[in-house]
Amino acid sequence: MSGPLLTEVDLSWWKGRVEEWLRFGAPVEEVIHDRRRRTLIFASDAVFARVRWMGGDYGTSASCLEILRAPRPGEGYATSPGVRPGATPLAVVEGWTRVRRALEVIDAIAATGVRLTDVAPDHWRHVHNRLAVGLWPRPYDRARHRAWRLRAKVTR
Repeated sequence: MSGPLLTEVDLSWWKGRVEEWLRFGAPVEEVIHDRRRRTLIFASDAVFARVRWMGGDYGTSASCLEILRAPRPGEGYATSPGVRPGATPLAVVEGWTRVRRALEVIDAIAATGVRLTDVAPDHWRHVHNRLAVGLWPRPYDRARHRAWRLRAKVTR
């Protein structure tokens, strides 16, 4: 019998060069390595969002927002830089314009009072797909969230 599968997420902060932060999620533990590096540890099935931004002398060189779900024991996962052993990607948005839009979507959901970690995984996939083709995602409201929770009860 194996114990719980924990997912480690490394975050770095070198102002103006590499800035990584957690947009939402509930780590079970945080390990601070030094003033610029830390590791967050998530339990199985936890949903979290990490923002990665890299810049240089001429401005932003790369930006990415990832909404990930920590894998359950025995479940497959995808690898991602700084995420051990890996996670299931629900949404991966690259490019500052799309990242900014994804952050606006996250803020709109948070404004409804729904906990971001409880949003339906299918909605995060919808957000990914719509932003990838330059369209605005459908809103996620309390009624849609209630429908998701009822569906999850029936299918588990």
